[in-house]
Amino acid sequence: MNALDWCFKKSIWVYHVNAGSCNGCDIEILNVLTPYYDVERFGIRLVHTPRHADALLVTGPVTRQVKERLLRLYEATPDPKLVVAVGSCPTGGGIWHNSYATLGGLGNVLPVAIYIPGCPPRPEAILYGVAQALGLVPQQVKKQEFVEVP
Repeated sequence: MNALDWCFKKSIWVYHVNAGSCNGCDIEILNVLTPYYDVERFGIRLVHTPRHADALLVTGPVTRQVKERLLRLYEATPDPKLVVAVGSCPTGGGIWHNSYATLGGLGNVLPVAIYIPGCPPRPEAILYGVAQALGLVPQQVKKQEFVEVP
């Protein structure tokens, strides 16, 4: 039994981080927190400081201005911790993947545990992704790595 299995067995507290998003994914995360979806029944709770968080939910491409703050938030989160990339932008940079103002996807800056694609992802996809990170549901898709050939 590894540390993640033991620590995140019953509940997980998440801290939401906007790394330069257009707020589409942020609205969907807030939608997940409403009584309609009621994520607290699964033990998922939004906290207001990374010092109390078990996971970081990150939206948006990582901009150059937010990189240092994002690294400080990651360091402030106690171990063991999860990083969840929510949306197309932190997954691979989205429409800004080759922009001078961004560093691409979140995986270029932090170790990401799970990616939730979509622009913006539906609330059901966000719930499923977090439940998959916790091991509550089985993984449906195998991980694939793509390399762009110049």
